[in-house]
Amino acid sequence: MSNPFGMRPGIILLREGTDTSQVGFCHFPIFFSFFSLENYHISPFIDTVLSYHPTTIYCINFIQGKPQLISNINACYAVSDAVRTTLGPSGRDKLVFDGSNVTISNDGATIMKLLEIEHPAARTLVDISMSQDAEVGDGTTSVVLLAGEVLQQIKPLVEEGVPPQIIRRYLSEAGQLAVQKVLDMAVPFEGAAKKDMLLKCASTALNSKLIASHQDLFAPMVVDAVTLLAEKDRLDDVNSLVGIKKIPGGDVRQSFWVQGVAFKKTFSYAGFDQMTKKFQDPKVLLLNVELELKSEKENAEVRITDPADYQKIVDAEWQVIYDKMDACINCGANIVLSRLPIGDLATQYFADKGLFCAGRVQEDDLRRVSKATGAAVQTTTTGLAADVLGTCGVFEERQVGDQRFNVFTDCPLSLTSTIVLRGGTEQFIAESERSVHDALMVVKRAIKSGSVVAGGGAVEMQVSRFLRNHALTIEGKGQLIVNAFAKALEVIPQQLSDNAGFDATDILSALRRKHAVEGDDGKWFGVDVTTGSVCDTFASGVWEPSDNKSNSISAAVEAACVILSIDETIIAPKSQDPGANATGMMNSQGKPMSSMMGNAMAASQGGARSGQLGPGVSYMKGRG
Repeated sequence: MSNPFGMRPGIILLREGTDTSQVGFCHFPIFFSFFSLENYHISPFIDTVLSYHPTTIYCINFIQGKPQLISNINACYAVSDAVRTTLGPSGRDKLVFDGSNVTISNDGATIMKLLEIEHPAARTLVDISMSQDAEVGDGTTSVVLLAGEVLQQIKPLVEEGVPPQIIRRYLSEAGQLAVQKVLDMAVPFEGAAKKDMLLKCASTALNSKLIASHQDLFAPMVVDAVTLLAEKDRLDDVNSLVGIKKIPGGDVRQSFWVQGVAFKKTFSYAGFDQMTKKFQDPKVLLLNVELELKSEKENAEVRITDPADYQKIVDAEWQVIYDKMDACINCGANIVLSRLPIGDLATQYFADKGLFCAGRVQEDDLRRVSKATGAAVQTTTTGLAADVLGTCGVFEERQVGDQRFNVFTDCPLSLTSTIVLRGGTEQFIAESERSVHDALMVVKRAIKSGSVVAGGGAVEMQVSRFLRNHALTIEGKGQLIVNAFAKALEVIPQQLSDNAGFDATDILSALRRKHAVEGDDGKWFGVDVTTGSVCDTFASGVWEPSDNKSNSISAAVEAACVILSIDETIIAPKSQDPGANATGMMNSQGKPMSSMMGNAMAASQGGARSGQLGPGVSYMKGRG
């Protein structure tokens, strides 16, 4: 089509948005949007429209309403698809390289945290994954997968014009019914069966991890560590009172658990080798005091009238540190630990007196020693008394691999414990640490909830059947929405089957039949990833805390409702020229333009391009 104006226009093109199929036009000025990262070209249709408006400035118009909603759903589904294959005991690992560090993991929260997600709405899935990790510790992949599938099942209803407000209302109601159904299905535990339940919960949490083949070693460690805190009603302090230490080298089976505190030997000075390395029933002194001679600060000036006065100043400095060391010895301490440095003078002095000392102890290690031994951290050596000292049954410096560890055992308070991990590579040990942390949080949540449910997709299938039956009692669009949510729940057993390499269609059909025909008698049937069939997962010992499932469902529904409530995305970048309003060109109403728009107008009218056009803006000069 010929150009009636005889020239090609200059174009300002803002590359932001979601989908070229959602381009909209209006006249004077014409607004259009490019919302696909892979579609930056100008279509022939747009090119034709531009030919009829040679003096028009083209700028972005963020999509609204249905196109915006569809865009957000597509983005969230793409994010959930990234972690889909990590679900379950047969899930695969992801290798994430950020340019300098390599992370190998199948933990959903870890992967989501490492992904650089730019889409504003899709970041909601990162938030719910982090929330699930902090609240429960496990199920971080499930919650992301479930939220993405709920939105995907709702997408056809949005495209057909069902109002988002109606969808959100029925989704919230269905989510509440699903959570209540999970709580009704939960099996409480107490008494003699409690430890067995906790062991199976820990084993289930570890079953999908890199150390799954060693769950017989780690599950008892995790249960013992958390049970100690439960007996003292300190479950909320799991992260601070249970330490996890990593030692590269050796075999993973050489990992061990210390009922007490263990930390790596700190930097040592001359005289450290002469120290006593093992004590029975020692007295422990904890300090936040520096026991080291310091050089004078720069530009320090001391004026003296007699050369003998200089020696007095030096003697006074030495006397100060000797008074500090004598105060530590006189209070009866056998072990001195400090957050700040303990220098070579103090190290040799304590060694001569038969004491053990260590400086630059990490703050969390010092805190755990305080909790275990009952010692109080002192900020001064003045007035030290016996009541500020702690004690333990045995202290020793132990060789672990090629490193030395300070170990406190038989502590009177029995609050703290340490899990020491061994492994061949840094990546393996790091993933082992994340796996043990997840298991600790799962056992903690199981004790708090006091009930468990079966895993393997059994709960999701039973809740799905319940919601389908409930949907038959609803009139109108709500029936379709509840059915869509019920179908979305089946993504968990479906993905478990896919990741195990079995036909998900056959397994889902068998599960639907079991749950429909046998009713409550078949409510615990889920996916058997070893044989490719269905089995009673509760009888097989695949147990999870009931809070895990209920929190996953409620978080996924909340995230879906948040996405459905968004009808427009507005990005307002800061102006690059603060004085643009005062010095820029005037628009048709006589008001000043920004420098970016002024430069664009000048360029489009044939003038020279100058200044910055703003982020994401490119200048295209037509061929005249």
